Amino acid sequence: MPLAFRRRVAAAAALVAALSPGPAFAADIKIIAPASPGGGWDQTARTIQQALQEEKLAGSVQVENVTGAGGTIGLAQFANRAKGDPHQLIVGGYVMVGAIIMNDAPVTLDAVTPLARLTGEYEAIVVAENSSIRTMADVVAKLKADPGSVSWGGGSAGGADHIAAGLIAKAVGVDPTKVNYIPFSGGGESLAAVLGGQTTVGVSGYGEFEAQVKAGKLRVLAISAPERVPEIDAPTLKESGVDVEVQNWRMVAGAPDLTPEGKAEILKTIEAMAKSKTWTDALKTKGWTDTYLAGDAFAAELKEDIQKTHVILRDIGLAE
Repeated sequence: MPLAFRRRVAAAAALVAALSPGPAFAADIKIIAPASPGGGWDQTARTIQQALQEEKLAGSVQVENVTGAGGTIGLAQFANRAKGDPHQLIVGGYVMVGAIIMNDAPVTLDAVTPLARLTGEYEAIVVAENSSIRTMADVVAKLKADPGSVSWGGGSAGGADHIAAGLIAKAVGVDPTKVNYIPFSGGGESLAAVLGGQTTVGVSGYGEFEAQVKAGKLRVLAISAPERVPEIDAPTLKESGVDVEVQNWRMVAGAPDLTPEGKAEILKTIEAMAKSKTWTDALKTKGWTDTYLAGDAFAAELKEDIQKTHVILRDIGLAE
């Protein structure tokens, strides 16, 4: 093939790529899920993996679980090893914000590049089906009689689950510092604890309990939404006389020190994924609310959420 013809073909291919509405690359991607398998971050990371691969938005996509300290161990590892690499991502969210504050973590979200908030999920308060606790009023009565007698099993200390338990106590006139909260590093562990009766109640995003609720092994007492959620057969906390509303959001962030071109590249791919049929179908299946917000708008909202979380944690005795 003559050299001039090859050059014309290459130039035409480059022009098509430049004008294409799809992602700018189909590179291999690595995603850190900073928690144990089975939890919300792990589910989010693996759903991103599935969408990127099925929609052919990336080459191979690998998920690595790094557990501990509300995601702060995974965050530190990611920040240290992924600098400048637009093909490495980390999943995180509201839980991580609280854990950073609670643990006075040396590496914060300032060390990474916020890309997009992806989903939101309300907190569900559940008990094992054979529990003597039948309603949220039963929990409140037990809590008022002896706060320590109600053990709450949920995710990492200072996260959305812990905040929900503290806010519930505060709302019903119980000292939130007396809450008997038992943190677990992953959704699978907290689920096993409530099913096995090691905790009085479980508190987490509904998606982590859904399969066991549908199987008749868990009962939802209340949901932390402002109004009833059609897919969930349970009253809101407010309906149950507890004036609390909490939403746990999840995000994806990129590496530190991305070039403007690298950031634009990965944002383009994340946006294509968030609009894809694979992703939107997964949101419906898992009961996740689409709260997509990307780029600078998300970075500004994240900064505001961090400030608000400082105030909430201080109010319920979890931070100074």
